[in-house]
Amino acid sequence: MITGSVVVIINNLLSGNSFTSRKTLNPTKAKEANMSPIIQGRIWRFADNIDTDLIIPGKYLRTTDMSVFASHAMEGIDPEFSKKVTKNDIIVAGKNFGCGSSREQAPLALKHAGVGCVVAESFARIFFRNSINVGLPIIEAVVDCKHSDVASVDVEKGTVTCRGKTYQGVKLPGFLLTILLDGGLIQHRRKQKQ
Repeated sequence: MITGSVVVIINNLLSGNSFTSRKTLNPTKAKEANMSPIIQGRIWRFADNIDTDLIIPGKYLRTTDMSVFASHAMEGIDPEFSKKVTKNDIIVAGKNFGCGSSREQAPLALKHAGVGCVVAESFARIFFRNSINVGLPIIEAVVDCKHSDVASVDVEKGTVTCRGKTYQGVKLPGFLLTILLDGGLIQHRRKQKQ
């Protein structure tokens, strides 16, 4: 079921209205440039079973303002996360990342906070697909990276490199990779219409 706020977000994106955040590019400009398949950033390490209520608490879901989502990302675990995260930082988590309620705002909150990619041992399936749909890179992989390490993720190859070692994750199927590299499902559909 699509919530009212998500319908507004989708309608705004389709009409060309832009959302801005203090830490991210205007999505309209980002879609023109497409996403880079290589992401380098600092690691934020989290445990298993990080649910969508921890990613973006439900009390913030009545808005369509991406900067509100960004400023409360990961608030349920680290209230200072949104103040400390920088563009292209990488979340590395354990199993079942994004479990819980079906909340499209969860990957949007991470993306607009500046998170460049989420790497986890496994994802809740709906979070996985919502991430692709909003253009948030995700890789299923088991990696031995520590909090604050600097890592590089190759989205096309499904690899994560940190501490001098490269870990092979699950490569995205071609059609999902195309949607992701186009900036998400809406931007992908726009590109197909051109």
